[in-house]
Amino acid sequence: MIRTRFAPSPTGPLHMGGVRTALYAYLFAKQHNGQFVLRIEDTDQNRYVPGAEEYIIEALNWCGIIPDEGVSFGGKYEPYRQSERKHKGFYMDYAKRLLDSGNAYYAFDSAEDLDIARKNAESAGQHGWQYDAFTRMNLRNSLSLAEQETKHLLDQDTSYVIRLKVQPGQTLTFTDMVRGEVSFDSALVDDKVLIKADGMPTYHLAHIVDDIMMEITHAIRGEEWLPSAPAHILIYQSLGIPMPQYAHLPLLLKPEGNGKLSKRDGDRLGFPVFPLQWKDPITGEISSGYREKGYYADSFINMLALLGWNPGTEQEVFSLDELVKTFSFDRVHKAGARFDPDKAKWFNEQRLRHTDDAILGEHFYHQLKNILGADHPLATLFYATGAVKLLKERVQFENEFYEMGKYLFEAPTSYDDKVISKRWNDAAKVFLKNLPEALSSVSEFNAELTKAAFEKLAIDQGIKPGDVLQLFRVIMSGQGSGVDLFGMVALFGKHEVFERINRFQSAY
Repeated sequence: MIRTRFAPSPTGPLHMGGVRTALYAYLFAKQHNGQFVLRIEDTDQNRYVPGAEEYIIEALNWCGIIPDEGVSFGGKYEPYRQSERKHKGFYMDYAKRLLDSGNAYYAFDSAEDLDIARKNAESAGQHGWQYDAFTRMNLRNSLSLAEQETKHLLDQDTSYVIRLKVQPGQTLTFTDMVRGEVSFDSALVDDKVLIKADGMPTYHLAHIVDDIMMEITHAIRGEEWLPSAPAHILIYQSLGIPMPQYAHLPLLLKPEGNGKLSKRDGDRLGFPVFPLQWKDPITGEISSGYREKGYYADSFINMLALLGWNPGTEQEVFSLDELVKTFSFDRVHKAGARFDPDKAKWFNEQRLRHTDDAILGEHFYHQLKNILGADHPLATLFYATGAVKLLKERVQFENEFYEMGKYLFEAPTSYDDKVISKRWNDAAKVFLKNLPEALSSVSEFNAELTKAAFEKLAIDQGIKPGDVLQLFRVIMSGQGSGVDLFGMVALFGKHEVFERINRFQSAY
């Protein structure tokens, strides 16, 4: 069975790039009737942020990317937090296997020792110093020290880390689901720390042990982990265990210029980079989220899915089920995907357009009760649904309905001067005086019949309907453009239409 996982660190809010990683892992698993696992990689306790784990879970739930097992979802591989798995000794067991096979070693160097070694290398003109096969014998570790001295240091509980022993002269190759065959020269790979001085595993060991024990078959992650892949290949080889298939996803790029999409870009250009609003527990700073901005969850993930993946058709709007059926890693781009805030809004607009008017009307009805008050005569489901039908093609978000169509709820107190100065004349005054009677004669006060009565009156008075049409719009709404005019008239009903005509006549 195919098993994928999403394994974020609880170091802050979940970036939209992380959501895309989770989405691709979810889509691939579901497409193959597999399982999607949520694991929390909290080995770096210094960077742990309170509330981040809960945020991750809430964000996945909102997006509809629901794990089959994992933190807060349960499963047979509990616990799913690495800090809890550490206490069970899982990571040290595997580290000892690497030590016993000669593929790892103890390193007793202090931070000061490493700093001196780095500075000495720089003084000698050697830049990019690293702990590896070419430097380790000059440092303080179980390879450079006598066996008895190593044993003595361990018996004395001297602080140490456990490092991977990388041998130069190897070509390390694997097939990436996105990039194809990728090769590395082991001489360029440093001896990664596997177990830190506090006993916690690093990502390099922990994610491998967990993937092995949780039977993960496909590991999907960002391309920033590609340089670490050779060390991970070596760990699997040293353990004698086949590695899962890897897919390294392209970066999400900022809308303009070069570089990875960051919160700073969102703050500067006015768009969210997080799925949900986040309040920093230390500074109190609030960062906006797609949910709070009014985006639909399915339009958000639709947008994310197409950031770096080409479905191979002209179709752009997908439901989650359609994405499950269509997604494939062979159409994921190798190059970074540039984020377009306007395109993100477009996806939300498309989702809104395809949402049933009755559903939108119910949502807007609840908004109206909050805005106008539950007892307001216009705060009704009927009126809200009618307003939605008129406004639907003019908004991108549901939370724009009221502001975009404010004139549907409040009679105008001022009128477009340009239209008035151009269209308000003696003929228009006579037309407006006779309009209420003409509209009263219609058998049903709907858009079609009121429009017909309006045009007949104009023709009977020797006026082109177009000469008074925009004027009538201004009388009804105060502005020269807006929703369908006679749809608006039908929504208002006779009483409100006549009230607005009287209000205008009193002013002019």
